[in-house]
Amino acid sequence: MRNRTLADLDCVVALGGGHGLGRVMSSLASLGSRLTGIVTTTDNGGSTGRIRRSEGGIAWGDMRNCLNQLITEPSIASAMFEYRFNGNGELAGHNLGNLMLKALDHLSVRPLEAINLIRGLLKVNAFLIPMSEQPVDLSAVDCDGNLVYGEVNVDQLTQMPQQLALDPPVRATREALEAIERADLILIGPGSFLTSLMPLLLLDDLTQALRRSRAYKVYIGNLGKELSPAAAGLPLPAKLEMMENIIGERCIDAVIVSPQVNVEDVADRIIIREPLEASDIPYRHDRELLRQAIAHALQALGNHAPELRTA
Repeated sequence: MRNRTLADLDCVVALGGGHGLGRVMSSLASLGSRLTGIVTTTDNGGSTGRIRRSEGGIAWGDMRNCLNQLITEPSIASAMFEYRFNGNGELAGHNLGNLMLKALDHLSVRPLEAINLIRGLLKVNAFLIPMSEQPVDLSAVDCDGNLVYGEVNVDQLTQMPQQLALDPPVRATREALEAIERADLILIGPGSFLTSLMPLLLLDDLTQALRRSRAYKVYIGNLGKELSPAAAGLPLPAKLEMMENIIGERCIDAVIVSPQVNVEDVADRIIIREPLEASDIPYRHDRELLRQAIAHALQALGNHAPELRTA
């Protein structure tokens, strides 16, 4: 992969959820169908949580967020998809995009079919795949040995849990595994560490696919302080160690972080430290700066290929 650029890659796969994955996907949207996002589906809060409690099924909120950020052609369809109900009625707080995805899910054989229908409606070329097509929640065992159920409650933990798990255990979506198998480059993050990134790595068949993949793997760090009190105190080396312990091998070749992040104890990996903040929302990544940082990581990995892995 020496001296390859983003334009040379046949398949880039990004893992994550919510705002973070949406930023990565939108920053690389020019790749079109060569870009695939694998989206966390454990959310149980807000409009998504209400729909799940009422109708069951997978969590649609993170998927909707990613689709929103990939819309490049404003239309009546995109305005509908982004619409949120106000007031005090039964629909108050619901996002129409979530309801549209749920309705199409009812009309489709698979959730992935519902997503592809919406992609077509919104003219989104990049692929988006739910991490699993089976309903699943995140659970944890806290530092006192108590079971904590649901993503919202896990996010409120003040100390790191002893254990994280998916309830029930589910399989990854087949197309997600196939995308990882084809990938030239795999991006992990940014996003809430415990509730956007870790659920993906709790899928045994997905981590097995990551172990088999010879693609370069790059972790993209957050810019703002995590809302989760437990995750907010985790330094970068601890996050890398936790992810790789679950994956089952040392596999993250590079990290992309802002200049403020302490990388003193991060050894034997490519480190890209560049300004990444958006001018309007400092805790969000600027799309162009993020795309440049990913390109710089890819170039550095190509130059150091013999020292890192045989591509």
